[in-house]
Amino acid sequence: MPLPSHHLVILHSAAGGPEVLKRAEQPVPSPRAGEILIRVAAAGVNRHDVGQRQRRPGGEHTDVLGLEVAGEVIAVGEGVTEWKRGDRVCALVDGGGYAEYAIAPASNTLPIPEGFTDQEAAALPEALFTVWHNFFEVARLQPGERVLIHGGTSGVGSMGIQLLAALGYEVYATCGDDRKCNAAERFGAVRAINYRTENFVAELREDTEGRGVDVILDMAGVAYATQNLDTIAYGGRIVHLSPGTGTYSPPLAKIMAKRAIITGSRLRPVPVDAKAKIAAALRQEVWPLLGTKIRPVIDSTFPLAEAARAHAAMERGEHIGKILLLP
Repeated sequence: MPLPSHHLVILHSAAGGPEVLKRAEQPVPSPRAGEILIRVAAAGVNRHDVGQRQRRPGGEHTDVLGLEVAGEVIAVGEGVTEWKRGDRVCALVDGGGYAEYAIAPASNTLPIPEGFTDQEAAALPEALFTVWHNFFEVARLQPGERVLIHGGTSGVGSMGIQLLAALGYEVYATCGDDRKCNAAERFGAVRAINYRTENFVAELREDTEGRGVDVILDMAGVAYATQNLDTIAYGGRIVHLSPGTGTYSPPLAKIMAKRAIITGSRLRPVPVDAKAKIAAALRQEVWPLLGTKIRPVIDSTFPLAEAARAHAAMERGEHIGKILLLP
């Protein structure tokens, strides 16, 4: 079947709320060297998309949102040998995922695991690349170390708990209500703490016999900055995924006393070749676990044309797992 000349995309027309997301028709892109064109069956919605929507359009990134997709390879660019037309794949993309067709670097693409639907596969790339990069590359997580994930039922949190638990790590989580805490423990957390009703610093000190946790993955910016330092073990690492809002003056004496490292990362600016190394590690270490010890959690799906509703759902924060768009 020949490709259409144009396809439906969702872009943000201005900085603002979900209502600024607009439908548009754009030419179907052609893959360049090292790229593939995917007919999108499902696309993941991520907190990063919300942040981009809230900023003024333009700049270094496409105004078509979306960082992960799953579907069928329709065309391959020059030099691509690992994928062919008709392959079922999921991929990390540098924008452009909220569309009927999307371009992906061939090296940042992975096969849809056996037995997985397109929807399940679309929930994999952003979370797994993020978890692997931050725990094993940024934080240099070591065997036997303890982990705390803030936001245990987010897309990253739900996948991170499952992956680290499957690899034998002791994982703790914080969540905003008891329903989410129960879900996080089903994913494999040793314990999930309701941060609205419990003091997670005191609880984790008791659970770890005063030692604390070795690595904290924090998506809440400075909100838990003081508590994180109180919770981290000697030589521990705190990795931030979001700057959040507000300011914070780190207590240097406490950082020095604990020899703590406070760092953070954004996945999108990571060079394509570095992401390719993450993809290779995921294929070797994680793909064999998918479908048995690790299964993506999908909260809800929305038609592509209703992306604004999906963003509103993301901002309400009631979801457990992934929100998807279906072209």
